[in-house]
Amino acid sequence: MSVLTEKQILLGVTGSIAAYKSADLASKLMQAGAFVDVILSGSGEKFISPLTFQSVTGRRAYTDQDLWGNEAHVLHVGLGHSANLLIIAPCTANTLAKLAHGTADNLLTVTALAAQCPMMIAPAMDGGMFEAAATQDNLRTLMKRGVTVVGPAEGHLASGLSGKGRMIEPSEIIGYIRLVLGRKGKLAGKKVVVTAGGTQEALDPVRVVTNRSSGKQGYALAQAALDAGAEVCLITSPTSLTSPVGARVINVLSTQDMLDAVLSESGEALIMAAAAADFRPKHTATDKLKKRDGIPQIELEAAPDILKTVASSESRKKRFRITVGFAAESRDLIENAAEKLKSKGLDLIAANDISARDAGFAVDTNRVTLIFENGSKESLPLMSKAEVAEKIIDITARLLE
Repeated sequence: MSVLTEKQILLGVTGSIAAYKSADLASKLMQAGAFVDVILSGSGEKFISPLTFQSVTGRRAYTDQDLWGNEAHVLHVGLGHSANLLIIAPCTANTLAKLAHGTADNLLTVTALAAQCPMMIAPAMDGGMFEAAATQDNLRTLMKRGVTVVGPAEGHLASGLSGKGRMIEPSEIIGYIRLVLGRKGKLAGKKVVVTAGGTQEALDPVRVVTNRSSGKQGYALAQAALDAGAEVCLITSPTSLTSPVGARVINVLSTQDMLDAVLSESGEALIMAAAAADFRPKHTATDKLKKRDGIPQIELEAAPDILKTVASSESRKKRFRITVGFAAESRDLIENAAEKLKSKGLDLIAANDISARDAGFAVDTNRVTLIFENGSKESLPLMSKAEVAEKIIDITARLLE
C-alpha cells in the first residue's frame, strides 16, 4: 500500500499563475490514492475555479464564502484536524507573510492556524519578491516552526524575467509529500542502500557492453524505502528515470564502479536490484574501433561479483545486517535463484523470469518468487513494480526486527 493511500491532503491554492499546476497536483494525488480537499483563497479564485478542482478530486472545493456559511464556526477546525498534511501550492509572498505572522483573515489562513498536521508550502512569485529581505525572513520563521518549504525553481517567470520563483512541478512536490508522510514509517532511522539499472562495460571510448535493465524495479525499491521512512542511498547506472526525491544518488557506469560504491556504504540493508554485468571486455581500446580495420576480436573476462564480494567480506554484518538480491533468469528460475541465494549468503532473493512479456526488463509490471534464507518460498502474482517494491520493503523491515 502506497504511503499516499487514503491519506487526507488539504491543498491550499493562492493567487498565482502557477495555480494551473495545482489542478494537476490534485489529480495526481487522487490517482495515487489520496483524498484531496481544496481551499482557494480569494485571489486564487481569480486564476482557477472551484469547479476545476471538484472535477479532478470528486470532492467539494472550499472558498472564503464558506467561512461565513452555516459551517463557519467549525469548518476550519474540521478541515485542519482531519488532514494528514496541509500543503499550499502555489504559495504567494502575501500568504507566506500571513502564515509567518499568524494572520488569519481568510479560510485558508485560519485553517492553517487550526491545523494539527505537518505543513508544506511551495512558493511561487517573481524573483525580486522571493529574494526580498522580508520574504526571506518570513521563510526562515516558517522553517524554524517546522514548515517544509519546497522550491522555488529557477526559470522564466510570468513577469517576463528569469530568476528563482517558479513553483516546482507537481511530480516533484509529490515526492516531497511522500517524504513527509513517511517520516515515521517502519524503516524510520534506518539506512537502506539500493542498486539499480544495468552496468556498462567499455569496449572503446564510444561503445559499451550492457543489458536491457531499465532500472525501474530498483527505483521503485528506493521510493518504497523512502515511503517507509528510511534514509536511502541509490547507486544507479545511467537511466532515463527521475531519481526519487530524498534519495542520495551515486551515479556509476561499470560493475567495478558499482562495487566500489557499495563497499563505500553501510547501513541496515542492501537491496541489489541492479543488473550488474557478469562479463566485461578484457581490454578496452584507447581509441574508437574503426570499421575499416575489420571486425575486432573481443576477449571477455569475469566482471567483479558484487554480492559475492559483500558476502565474503569479514565486515559484512557490520556493513549490512540484511542483504537482498535479485535473480533475472530465462530458465530453471527457482533452482538458479536458490543456488544464488545460498552461494552469496543472501537473506532474501527475488526471482523473476525475464522471458515473460509482462515481467522483467523495461515493463512496469513484474512477477516474482521470493525465496528466503530458510528455503521457504512465496510466489507473488503479477504486480506493478511499485507493488513488488512495497512487498520487498515490508519483508525487509520485518527481517530487521
